[in-house]
Amino acid sequence: MAADNELKRGTAELMILAALEARSRHGYDIAKLIDDRSGGVLRFHVASLYPMLYRMERRTWIEGKWVEKAGQRRRRYYTLTREGRKALGEQRASWQELLSALQRVTGITTPE
Repeated sequence: MAADNELKRGTAELMILAALEARSRHGYDIAKLIDDRSGGVLRFHVASLYPMLYRMERRTWIEGKWVEKAGQRRRRYYTLTREGRKALGEQRASWQELLSALQRVTGITTPE
């Protein structure tokens, strides 16, 4: 069970970093983007997303900044840092290697 939790946390971090690659986003926007890109298969609940964002912020992978807009409540926008871009590249390489190995072992192929 602990390995399963580590696997989920690792994939979640990769997805969050990738969601922030192009631009800053607030928590709800990150969750919605992941949901949209995955066709609704991958969903984040606030209870798990924000603690993960705070943990990634402590690691200096992302930086949060409060933004207030007229007529809206203030939101915390997260931006990928240099360390975060490096972590994203490393995680992508690691996951690519794992996925390739799984495909070779299991015969699972991705649709063309």
